[in-house]
Parts: sequence; C-alpha cells; structure tokens
Amino acid sequence: MRTVLDFSPLHRSSIGFDHVFDLLEAASRTPQGDNWPPFDSVKLSDDRYRITMAVAGFSQDELDISVQGNLLTVSGERKGDHVGEVLHRGIANRPFTRRFELAEHMQVTSADLRNGLLIIDLKRDIPEALKPRQIRIGGEAATTAQVRQIESQVAA
Repeated sequence: MRTVLDFSPLHRSSIGFDHVFDLLEAASRTPQGDNWPPFDSVKLSDDRYRITMAVAGFSQDELDISVQGNLLTVSGERKGDHVGEVLHRGIANRPFTRRFELAEHMQVTSADLRNGLLIIDLKRDIPEALKPRQIRIGGEAATTAQVRQIESQVAA
C-alpha cells in the first residue's frame, strides 16, 4: 500500500523549495519494481561521491552515460549474443536505463569500467560566488579565498 503525501502545508510556509517538493512528489509516484542493474552510491568526502553499477557482460561500447541538466542517465544495451544454443541464461542481458537526479553543482568527473563494474565519480563544484564569505566591519565583503591569499602573503 502506497501512502500519498500532501506537501501543501510546506508550500504555504516555505519559499524557494519548489524543486525539492517536485523531487519528493516524483519519488512518491515512481514505481519501485525494477531495480536492475544493482548499484551502490557512496559518499567519499564532503564533496566527492561515487556510483558503482554491476553491469556484468556489458562492454564499454554497449554502455552510455549522459548528463542533461541535473539528470544523470546510464543506459546499456547488448549488441551481440552468444554463439550457439543457450542451455541456461543466468547473466541478464536485457537493456536498461538508470536515472539519477543530481544536486545543484554536481559534476561527473570520470567513468570507468573494471571487472564488470561501472564506476562513476562525481564532485560537487560550488562556484566561488556561492561559497561562504566574510564581511569586514567597515569594509567590503571578501571571499574566504581572498582572505587565505592575504594571510599567505603576510606569512611569506
């Protein structure tokens, strides 16, 4: 049994979170039936992440990774089949598409296929204008990078 969530009280008391509410509503409507191929998502550090997908039997040219906006799409389709009569098929070879909604400022830094595992590394790259900054009393705002630069010049 699926419970329908009502986000209208949150809409009334918050501003600018429309995207988050849309994600939650979409997640509640998405069927949870197909979870193939299996994957792990791991947080490596504060701004680095890794997705590892088990794609046994797929070669590099049979996999496609694309990013459009904040949506990472991984798809695969086997082009060739085994020669001869298959007596038992235990390795799945059906086509697949997996979608991952990425947070703002997430960038795919690399992808690698090793031992039947597709490894996709991601990094959150926040623009300098959005990073925390210090406000000097009686002066202009300075970014934390500028403050560090001033301190390193004094120390040198």
